[in-house]
Amino acid sequence: MLQFKDPSKLRTKKIVFEDVYCAHDSGTLEQLKELSSKRVNVESINENNSITDAIAREMSGGLTSQHEQDIQKLELYLPLLENLVQHVDLIGDHTKVIQWTSDLKIRWTSPLSSSSFFNLMGPRFFQIDNLHFELGMVLFFYGAMLREWASQVLMTDLVQSATLFRKAAGVYHYLAHEILPSLQPAISTERPPEVSSSLSSVMSFICLAEAQIVTIMKAEEKRSVDGLLAKLHYGVVQLFDEAARFYVKSVKECKDISPSLMDYISCCKVVHELRSHKYFAKGIKSDGKIGSAIGVLKRALKNVNKNVGGVDTWRVVIKEEIESVSELAKKYEHENEFVWREKVPYEDDLPLIQGREIVTCIDYHPKRWERNLALKI
Repeated sequence: MLQFKDPSKLRTKKIVFEDVYCAHDSGTLEQLKELSSKRVNVESINENNSITDAIAREMSGGLTSQHEQDIQKLELYLPLLENLVQHVDLIGDHTKVIQWTSDLKIRWTSPLSSSSFFNLMGPRFFQIDNLHFELGMVLFFYGAMLREWASQVLMTDLVQSATLFRKAAGVYHYLAHEILPSLQPAISTERPPEVSSSLSSVMSFICLAEAQIVTIMKAEEKRSVDGLLAKLHYGVVQLFDEAARFYVKSVKECKDISPSLMDYISCCKVVHELRSHKYFAKGIKSDGKIGSAIGVLKRALKNVNKNVGGVDTWRVVIKEEIESVSELAKKYEHENEFVWREKVPYEDDLPLIQGREIVTCIDYHPKRWERNLALKI
């Protein structure tokens, strides 16, 4: 599986809620302090911390994985943040509350912003004075960290990896449909791509495609039939097609999007198009139609997009897949020439692959702590 870690490289600036929001009673003050305490842990993610692995493990209750520790930090902060957002929404457009929220100076970086890659002064921080911006960015971060954990356990536990990718897809789906639409009217033109509903949909489909890739790895372990593997690989292509469709929409919503995201989608599509055609050809040959198998492989080599961008490691994988398909085509041609002498059909007469998508999101359900907050307004 190709690797794309950029979405998880988010960073934020410090926020102290009790210094800004005016509590009406001691219980509310304690809750605001607890909220700030949990956010400090979120602020520590992706920062260079001096604490040892042993201390980090003890603080997290024995979690050994850095990704698990970071996910726990986000999961402990989210219910408190959801509770605050709910109470502030109930108050409505009160002048004091609007000013307090502005004074928080909610700032986040944007690893998917093209401008972040050319900023010589360090990462650019975007500020939007709205608690839904904070909630949206934390959820985006949460989805990204689930995705990173899924990649980490890929080599040791395929079932857990696929589950984590599906959970990440569910978080992004919830973000795209439940959180970000209400934020759009309040956003200025200076916005990070991460607050675009369409971009969250892009990430949701990417995570689903990655979950299906893991499922295919499990099927390959069980030596599933070539025809099924061809359909599953082409299902991955279709999921990345959906991601690409929403990417086009997100560019219209926010033009400051790094092209590396589309490069990743394009490279993954090429890899799995080639793999699907390879398995498809093997299945056709098993049915005694070597001429059609040769035609399918030649069609794949003819149509492959060799000019995709992306990092060198992605292009190496694409080159290997092209060589693999090319070698199989030569092998079949040689066999056909000396044994079968079957005619290769015209391209229009070749069979087409029917993709199959078998993964779905695991729905995200927010865990809001129902605590009463009394602000002095």
